[in-house]
Amino acid sequence: MNTSKKIVLLGHFGVGKSSLIRRFVENTFTDHYKVTIGVHIFKKEVEISNNEQVSLIIWDLEGNDDITNTRPSYLLGTSGFIYVFDLTRPTTYEQLENDLNYIKTNHPNIPIKVVGNKTDMVTQSFIKQNSAFFKPFVDFYTSAKTGTKVEELFSTLAKDLI
Repeated sequence: MNTSKKIVLLGHFGVGKSSLIRRFVENTFTDHYKVTIGVHIFKKEVEISNNEQVSLIIWDLEGNDDITNTRPSYLLGTSGFIYVFDLTRPTTYEQLENDLNYIKTNHPNIPIKVVGNKTDMVTQSFIKQNSAFFKPFVDFYTSAKTGTKVEELFSTLAKDLI
């Protein structure tokens, strides 16, 4: 059985949304940053079990420092969200709780995975020192550059959607 699910990545400018998608879909990474304007759409088949696959239709939205300014039309029909922040830039996670509450209020019952990206640029002690803040919210710590936890992130969300 094959089904399709729309996944939308949200977060500030430059947190690595596009890089996470490229790592997952194409298994590539580049240091050359290109701003996403509007939306880019990718597709990848994920095997959930021996007989079951899901087509993830992944929407890479332009970064937005205020999530309430995200175009509502981009979010229509979303099956799951991935909210990405940059572990090296506190401004991208200072409003984490408010942003997540906004998503949950406006899109109830839609799974959200929260991702602290760029683990290759911080130490494990940094993550431990900030665990009291991060722990209630963060599902995965990833690195698009090294590929750490990227496949697991998307696979876990795909399984949650079935």
